[in-house]
Amino acid sequence: MAFAVLATVFTSCVNNKETATTFRTAETDEAVNVKVKKVEARDVAQLVEFTANVEANKVNSIAPQAPVRIREIKVEVGQQVTAGQALVIMDNTNLNQVKLQLDNNRLEFQRIDELYKVGGCSKSQWDQMKTQLEVLESNYNNMVENTTLRSPINGVVSARNYDNGDLYGGQPVLVVQQISPVKLIINVNEQYFKEVKVGMPIENITLDAYPGEVFTGKVSIVYPTLDAATRTFPVEVKIDNGNQRVRPGMFARVTLDFGNAYHVCVPDQAIVKQNGSGDRFVYVVGADNRVSFNKVELGRRIGAEYEVVSGVEPGSTVVVFGQTLLAAGKKVNILN
Repeated sequence: MAFAVLATVFTSCVNNKETATTFRTAETDEAVNVKVKKVEARDVAQLVEFTANVEANKVNSIAPQAPVRIREIKVEVGQQVTAGQALVIMDNTNLNQVKLQLDNNRLEFQRIDELYKVGGCSKSQWDQMKTQLEVLESNYNNMVENTTLRSPINGVVSARNYDNGDLYGGQPVLVVQQISPVKLIINVNEQYFKEVKVGMPIENITLDAYPGEVFTGKVSIVYPTLDAATRTFPVEVKIDNGNQRVRPGMFARVTLDFGNAYHVCVPDQAIVKQNGSGDRFVYVVGADNRVSFNKVELGRRIGAEYEVVSGVEPGSTVVVFGQTLLAAGKKVNILN
């Protein structure tokens, strides 16, 4: 009797074990319900956007060489100035003293020159006097430049740091910026190094200050070296800015056009981000309705799609719904 009971219990355990094993296997092989989309390749415009702050084409600090009293500042911040225009008049006391000394030396040199012509003085005396005169003339011209401070460029006064009567103390008296044209410095990815050329037209420049408007420019400088840390190289873009609406400090977006590329485009719902990394993946359905987990390199976002540079072949079927229960090799049941 006891033997019969034990046999029954043993048989029941074996049957339960088989049932559990069979259930787990069925659960593992059970297909996941998904929605899919077949994707194809097409020509995709290679438009790459970069951001930059607008900069003046040239910036000049207007200041004398030495600490001198400021007699008169002739312009105000925001005023347009032209090259050669007098902007600041400094105290001319030292200039007048040098002018008197120069006039005396010119008279003395004339006298020595006449004597030298008739043999009344030596060549060394003549040379010495001529050198002294040339040094004084150079000093005088330098003091003239540092007494009447002129603008070296056409531009606009962007800063004023002193008032009339102040003693110049190190900061520029004025700052003049040339804003026709203006420039942008963008950092372009290494992969485009061979594509960017001086003179390349830029047809799409937008500014936050002017929503909905598009400005144009051209590449003026392509810097010859790359930043090893960021794998980018600087490119200078100039905007003519004849009407001076674009001002230094404005935030700009520059779009470079590198033509078209024949790439697959996939719906944005198909893109899966792996936790803990910046990698992107797509589940691709194979002929046996099992999925592969393909790492992809993304290009532009185009509406509700992403350009895929690599990782998905044209004509592939990708999963767009149901990815949360998927893993590589998992079988799927296509709903659509």
